[in-house]
Amino acid sequence: MWHQSNWVNGAYQLAARDAILVINPATESPVATIDSTPQETVNAIVVSSLENFSSGVWSQADASTRFTVLSRAANLLRARLPEFINLETRQTGRPIREMKAQLFRIPEWLEYFASLARTHEGRVTPFKGPVVNTLTRLPLGVVVQITPWNHPLLIATKKIAAALAAGNSVIVKPSESAPLSVLEMGKLFQEAGLPDGTLQIVSGYGRETGKFLCESPLISKIDLTGGLATYEAIAPTASKNLIPITAELGGKAPVCFFPSMPIEKGVKAALFASFIASGQTCVTGSRLLIHSEIYNEFVEQLVRRTMSLRLGNPTDDRTQIGAVISRASVERCTAFVSHAMAEGGKVLCGGKPTNVDGKGFFFEPTLIETKAGSNLACNEVFGPVIALIRCESEEEIIRVANATSFALGASVWSNDFSQAHRVAEKINAGIVWINGHHLNDPSSPWGGFKESGLGKENGVEAYESYTKLKSTIINYGQEPTWFDDEVENARYG
Repeated sequence: MWHQSNWVNGAYQLAARDAILVINPATESPVATIDSTPQETVNAIVVSSLENFSSGVWSQADASTRFTVLSRAANLLRARLPEFINLETRQTGRPIREMKAQLFRIPEWLEYFASLARTHEGRVTPFKGPVVNTLTRLPLGVVVQITPWNHPLLIATKKIAAALAAGNSVIVKPSESAPLSVLEMGKLFQEAGLPDGTLQIVSGYGRETGKFLCESPLISKIDLTGGLATYEAIAPTASKNLIPITAELGGKAPVCFFPSMPIEKGVKAALFASFIASGQTCVTGSRLLIHSEIYNEFVEQLVRRTMSLRLGNPTDDRTQIGAVISRASVERCTAFVSHAMAEGGKVLCGGKPTNVDGKGFFFEPTLIETKAGSNLACNEVFGPVIALIRCESEEEIIRVANATSFALGASVWSNDFSQAHRVAEKINAGIVWINGHHLNDPSSPWGGFKESGLGKENGVEAYESYTKLKSTIINYGQEPTWFDDEVENARYG
């Protein structure tokens, strides 16, 4: 069987003593094995990365050099998309149609941050007196990135591009469930001209290898996409070491439908928001808040369309719904359905595990009528189990939308311009779409409030989060006369 070992210092390393099996969730068949990296190896990789940073080979490279390398990486990735699409489909079980659409855009992140590296400017403050005060941004050092299995290449590239553009040395720990596409990026960046040792890609379980990386006092930042429990596990040590954390921790996105939106269009929007990636995204439209004036007809059409979705082999271009990532995910979906029914929820369609040709981790697209305060309406499933909530007014939709501990994404669907903006302004979420959902761009900051996390991916905000700000104050006329006798108006500060 194919074994993909760690990418360290410009080469794939000898296999670790212990290996982790990567499974195709759609077929339950093995895809490859990866390293389970032990603590002593992790420590050595961190030390090596710090030596790389301190050498200045990348941290002190000209902005034009960073631009050139990241731009080449974008071109190389674009040329090799078919092999990455195939790999993403096999390791995630997501439909190849989704993977083609998503990966087609990923080179844009490399191009955007390449451009930022070349054009981002410092500034001069309006400092009082004969003084020039320049502000410049410097790379942080060795940064650790913990990336998830649901969008393996997209999320890893978002983080890697921002960190490298700013001049950092990067260690990526992809999810052990879907690491293979990320592990392929090492040699691609090497071919693009990135100095060896600037990007290390390390495999292992999050509770072991990920924890070892995040506990190192030699690192300068942690960038995590995962669950709140993962953040809680690493935050105490990071805070003791004064290591900043960017954390994207999930959500319970409300999708708000108002009477001015044509029902047919609203139903299409609900399907898109809820069932892309089999509901396994942090902004899945997992709560459909439907105004009572359109509720009955909306739900009737939505159930009919949901039942007609094509669940099947992810490698078939006609498949619309693929697998969930694991057997544990199937069990989690089942438990949410059972809990919802126990609380009085009504299953309108789906609600059961299924398979394709007797194999795979699949769950039927599921719609459940429930109440705003129910377990299903408040907690993240990370699967295709969607809560439908009838709301009597605009005010109730806003109240319900804001009633969970999450605040990452939300969408408002209304053809009433004033209403759309009024509601969007009152929804407490880091990302609010009006008449859209899942829309993403490298220039657009991505991150939430409350238990959805800290900091931002994407945009200037992400780039600057991978830098530290240095203030240089140049005095060209203020004499140091403080302790001279008989000096008036001596300046202290």
